[in-house]
Amino acid sequence: MTTATDAPAPVGPPSRVAVRQDHRGSWIPTRAMIAARFKELRKRRGLMITLMTVTVGIPAIYLGIRLLLHAVAPHSYGPAGGYDQYVGLVAGVLYIFGFIVAATLGATAGSVDLTEGMFRHHVITGRSRMALYLARIPAGLAIIVSFVAIGFTIVCAVCVFAAPTSLDYNGVHVPVGLSPTDFEHFTADHAEEVVNNFPIEFSPSNRPVSPACLPGGPGPGSGNSGGVIIRQPAGQATKPICTPGQLRALAVQIAKQDYSDYARIFLYPSDSLMIKTGLWIELEAFIGFMVGLGLSSLLGQRTVSVILLIVLELILTPIAARARLPHLSNLQRAVVGIATAHLEPGALPTPFAGGAADRALFLRDSTTVAVCVIVAWIVAWTALGAWRMMTRDV
Repeated sequence: MTTATDAPAPVGPPSRVAVRQDHRGSWIPTRAMIAARFKELRKRRGLMITLMTVTVGIPAIYLGIRLLLHAVAPHSYGPAGGYDQYVGLVAGVLYIFGFIVAATLGATAGSVDLTEGMFRHHVITGRSRMALYLARIPAGLAIIVSFVAIGFTIVCAVCVFAAPTSLDYNGVHVPVGLSPTDFEHFTADHAEEVVNNFPIEFSPSNRPVSPACLPGGPGPGSGNSGGVIIRQPAGQATKPICTPGQLRALAVQIAKQDYSDYARIFLYPSDSLMIKTGLWIELEAFIGFMVGLGLSSLLGQRTVSVILLIVLELILTPIAARARLPHLSNLQRAVVGIATAHLEPGALPTPFAGGAADRALFLRDSTTVAVCVIVAWIVAWTALGAWRMMTRDV
């Protein structure tokens, strides 16, 4: 009896086993990488306290003290809010110091793995170096944008809800929100104050209704009509005092000239101004973070990067903005601080402690050029920082 040997079982096609692809070489950072970089920055308590103190603490403490002083002695200390306080805190604190703390955070994010000796450990995991660099951008922006937004919200809230209840326009108490017609009626009823205090500018084509009423003489109350006398040169007779009708007509003429300026003065910032200012402040913080990130990655250390950016913001930018260098004007326009200042909302004073008169001293530039300069700075420093990280030895 013969038995057949067991024939080998037929081998079918191999079963398809789903193998998860390895994305470690992708240059796109994953959510886990971004979360790790965010946690890495957040655990630096000294840095977080500094960021919160500058962006949130300084405005909150200043406004809190003003609120307390006004509540204790309202006649000695004015309201805590209002347009003046708003522009001072925005252009004088959040704009300048927001850039500095954002640059400090960016410099820390760009060099923390080198200073702590973790760069080699990150590279040997097989992750793309480009992804490791790009993961720091959303992680750092999530921190600095939030802090700046909180500080700016506190400023807006106090300046709106604690604003003054009367408007002092060139030394004259004027009601708020007057239409052009109502503004003319008000100036006619207070003609003497208006003629003596409101700004006056006449051209040959727009001559004053009554030159005799213009200020320049002994002042108001010099006659029965209460008009204003112009003092004549020695040896000439003094012009007669203008009549009340002439004084009212001149006040109305001045009102038509000054209404646009009056309409731009707010007891508190408007909604549109706050929105534009908030975006402008966040743009400045974004630029500071991106430049600090790229510069620190290029240099490999934080301290020198922060010092260089502080010098850029507080020294070089104001000098470049106000200096008159005909042969270096294009180089001056290439400074990112000048480009950012050009995008400032028009109702704010110029940065770097500049007043309204300083706006004419700033280097003139177009919006297109300013936007191109900002984009060039962000792209250039991001590219340099990423390139250095790609070529750095482990």
